[in-house]
Amino acid sequence: MLLKTWSRSILAALTLLAVPALSMAQVSMNISVNVPPPELPVYDQPPIPDDGYLWTPGYWAWGDDIQDYYWVPGTWVLAPQPEYLWTPGYWGAADGVFLWNAGYWGPHVGFYGGVNYGYGYGGEGFEGGYWQGGHLYYNRSVNNIGNTHITNVYNKTVINNVTVNRVSYNGGTGGVRAQATAADLAAAHDRHIAVTPVQRQHEQAARSNPALRASQNRGHPPIAATPRPGAFSGAGVVPARQGGTMSVVHAEPRAPQSVREAAPRLQQPAVRSRLPVESRPAVEQRRQPEQTLEPRQTAPQPRPAPKPQAEPRPAEHPPVREEDHEHH
Repeated sequence: MLLKTWSRSILAALTLLAVPALSMAQVSMNISVNVPPPELPVYDQPPIPDDGYLWTPGYWAWGDDIQDYYWVPGTWVLAPQPEYLWTPGYWGAADGVFLWNAGYWGPHVGFYGGVNYGYGYGGEGFEGGYWQGGHLYYNRSVNNIGNTHITNVYNKTVINNVTVNRVSYNGGTGGVRAQATAADLAAAHDRHIAVTPVQRQHEQAARSNPALRASQNRGHPPIAATPRPGAFSGAGVVPARQGGTMSVVHAEPRAPQSVREAAPRLQQPAVRSRLPVESRPAVEQRRQPEQTLEPRQTAPQPRPAPKPQAEPRPAEHPPVREEDHEHH
C-alpha cells in the first residue's frame, strides 16, 4: 500500500506539466486517481445565513481509505478575512490520471479548471459578488438571499457563453477544455489562505457519511448542499435534484454525440414535411390564375368567327332601308 501511494505521488509529479495551470501550492500530491469523478449533480442553493458568507460549491472528493468518491456538499462559509474570495478546487486529468487541485482563499478568484459549478462560478472568475470598503456586495441573480437581511445587494444578469455541462474535471478524454488566462496565472501568485478548519471538518463529515459515497448514491447525493459547514440535517439542507453520470469518460461523451447525430435526422423530416405544405398553396395560387385565364383566351376565339359573318349582313341592309325611308 505504501509503495502504491508513493507511485501515485511520483506519477502525479511527472504529469504536472501536462495539466493546465497547476501550481505546487494547489496540487494535492497524495491524491491521484485513475477513475474519473462523476458529473456534478444539480441542486438548489440554500439561503445565505448571514452577511459576510460566501458560497463554496460542492465537489467530488476521493478517499483512499474508502476507495471511492464522495460528495462534499456545497455550503456557505464565512470568509476568513475581508477582501478574500474563494477559488474552488478541481480535478485535472493527464495521461489517464486524475489529480486534485485544492481550493483556496485569495484576493482574486483564480483558475478552477473551467468547471461550471454554478451560482456565480461559471467556469471562469466569479459573478456572485465583490468586496468594497470591507463589505461584500451580493449579486441577487446568482445568490439565494432569501429573507436574510442584507442591504449590499445588486442585480447583474450572468451570461454564460461556454457550453453548459456538468463535467467535473479538466483535460483528458471528455474533460473541460479550458486553459488558464493571464489573470488566472496572476491570481495563482497572490497571497493565499488554505481551506479553513470549518471547511476541513465539513469535508471530513462528508467522508464519514456512507450515503454521500458515489458507489451508494450513484452520483445522486441525498445531501447536495447545506446552509452552514457540517450542518447535514435540519432546515436548509437540500438533496440533489438531478444526479451525475458515474462513467463520465465513456458514457457522457457518447450520449451527447448520439443526441447530436439524431437531432439532424429528426429535424430533416420536419423541414422536408414543411416544404410541401408551404409550397402547395403557392402552387395552387399560381395554377388558379392560369386556369381562369385559359377560358378567357379560348372563349373569344369562337366569337370573332361568327361576328365577321353576321356584321356584313346587317351592315348591308340597314343602310339601304334607311335611304329608302329618307327618299320616301
